[in-house]
Amino acid sequence: MATAELHKPASAPRPRQKRKPVTAGRIALYLTLSVVSLLMVVPFVWMVLTSLKTPVEIASQDAGLLPEHWAFGNYVDALKAAPFATYARNSFIIALSHTVLNVLIASMAGYALARIRFRGSEVIFFLFIAALMIPTYTKVLPEFLIVRFMPLAGGNDILGQGGSGWLDTWWALIVPGAVTPFAVFLFRQFYLDLPVELEEAARLDGLGEFRIYARIMTPQVKPALTTVALLTFETSWNNFLWPLLVTRTDSLRVIQVGLSVFKTENGPQWHFLMAGTTLATLPMVILFLIGQRYFVQGFATAGLK
Repeated sequence: MATAELHKPASAPRPRQKRKPVTAGRIALYLTLSVVSLLMVVPFVWMVLTSLKTPVEIASQDAGLLPEHWAFGNYVDALKAAPFATYARNSFIIALSHTVLNVLIASMAGYALARIRFRGSEVIFFLFIAALMIPTYTKVLPEFLIVRFMPLAGGNDILGQGGSGWLDTWWALIVPGAVTPFAVFLFRQFYLDLPVELEEAARLDGLGEFRIYARIMTPQVKPALTTVALLTFETSWNNFLWPLLVTRTDSLRVIQVGLSVFKTENGPQWHFLMAGTTLATLPMVILFLIGQRYFVQGFATAGLK
């Protein structure tokens, strides 16, 4: 036993990872990133701390950053001041619908433009690129007119006259923002980078085009799926102007529009407004923390193509 132990080969030591040398450029980079990160975090911290102050303390000129009396009841009172449960439900339904539709339709469009050769595909792609250059607010009026004069909807006749169309309906809140040109562009860039051998092997196994898209190619572009899902949900959740234009009743109001109830004739109720804004911001912070790895990877990969 002793002889066997003497001749037992010793385990090879693990090679030490060489640390990158700390240079002046790297120190300057870290300092710059730290300052930029701090500048981004400060407004959110200020919002949370303000939501925990009393109205008298907020109006005081000598008020400090930290509350003197931590008013956690502001959150309870803000939820009672307006039907925020309904607003949050509506925002969640709209954001989830936009996310599912955008990921599904844009991924299919991106796959078709990247992997299927057909006449006019390049022209269609250039049209999507041109659509990216159109400012968002220039599209609000045409979209509103389309929704308002939608034929055979909301009492309208075949010519779109006589009623209200899709105004104050779920159709107006969901359909116009269902698909974005950026999502189609991003998916196309990811599908272009996949090896041709994958689809060739799938065709040899007898798979059709849709099954190749759904089972073979799409699972390979998870960063794109996560990036589009996060961006779509965030944009839809924070949308204010469009829901304000196309809704009239509280039953269809969204959480961003609901925050306007705290802006009264006597001025904004800052303690309630900051509490409601904090509650409206938390879902996006949580979603980003969950999917930040794929989110960053998606943008980094798309930028290299």
